[in-house]
Amino acid sequence: MKNKIVLFLVAAVVLMALPLFVQQIGQGWVRIMAIALLYVLLALGLNIVVGYAGLLDLGFVAFYAVGAYMYALLASPHLNENFEWFAAVFPNGLHTPILLVIPLAAALAAFAGVLLGLPVLKLRGDYLAIVTLGFGEIIRVFMNNLEHPVNITNGPRGLDRIDPMSVFGVGFGKPWEVAGFEVAPVTMYYWLFLCLVVVSVVICHRLELSRIGRAWMAIREDEIAAKAMGINTRNMKLLAFGMGATFGGVSGAMFAAFQGFVSPESFSLMESVMIVAMVVLGGMGHLPGVVLGALLLAALPEVLRYVAGPLQQMTDGRLDASILRQLLIALAMISIMLLRPRGLWPSPEHGKAAPAPAGKQGA
Repeated sequence: MKNKIVLFLVAAVVLMALPLFVQQIGQGWVRIMAIALLYVLLALGLNIVVGYAGLLDLGFVAFYAVGAYMYALLASPHLNENFEWFAAVFPNGLHTPILLVIPLAAALAAFAGVLLGLPVLKLRGDYLAIVTLGFGEIIRVFMNNLEHPVNITNGPRGLDRIDPMSVFGVGFGKPWEVAGFEVAPVTMYYWLFLCLVVVSVVICHRLELSRIGRAWMAIREDEIAAKAMGINTRNMKLLAFGMGATFGGVSGAMFAAFQGFVSPESFSLMESVMIVAMVVLGGMGHLPGVVLGALLLAALPEVLRYVAGPLQQMTDGRLDASILRQLLIALAMISIMLLRPRGLWPSPEHGKAAPAPAGKQGA
């Protein structure tokens, strides 16, 4: 037990200090690390739905969009400029504190998750995937078109001038000086996202070991048997959709504050596919595997950016660097899934154990 505590403390110190050294090389690398942590948060949320409850959700990016647009509306001058009554009530605009942003984003996304779950309770497999995919596209199309007759989302132009995050009076919009050492805003966002990931991992771990987690896994393995054993599969499925969506909503709010701009293009179908790939690639239902898969797939495109450039030069520009980068990502994913079909770090308890050989049974 003492060794574990020491290991966790050392890991915490390393993770906290890492961006301070990396920012000396360039803030772009710290930004990649921060974005990777956001994807970890998203993958942890989807793991509740796909990994624990066994519900294939291809529209998870919709909850990401809900959280992002919620924060963008509450922390930008858009509402003041388009609604006179709002400007009269809040002449200085809404500058929502983080202690209110996180529960609001979680609650709104959970409500959206339950709304998605209600009509799809009896669907399974491919049919469930198609319906959730449609839900994700519906949300994106709504965000793209809620500009007329009342301008709510500013349509395809998106929402800009979003306030940076502020924690206990410390704003993330400008560098923070501590004992003569300058901490970049992107480093502060990294620390914030790291804290959220740690809290999320603890919540997911406790859920996995709880009665609710065991009920989700029973539904994943055999829904009919779970129902016969007295598990309320309807409520458990709705809870899985709602709980998973809360992570997506909080991630979206953090993304809006980090970027300072949101638009419907940020929440395409490809984002949903990438989040599902993170969960499957790492190992469904296994927290370390999900975290590993999210970190790899979030960082891999940026790392391959430095590989695609030289390859493009070798072919005299005949290959588009962005297309080549996507090709390399796809090849890497195919190779990993062929070599590790259950994921890079699968759960040892997932699935049914193989029957023992006849000779060993007799022994």
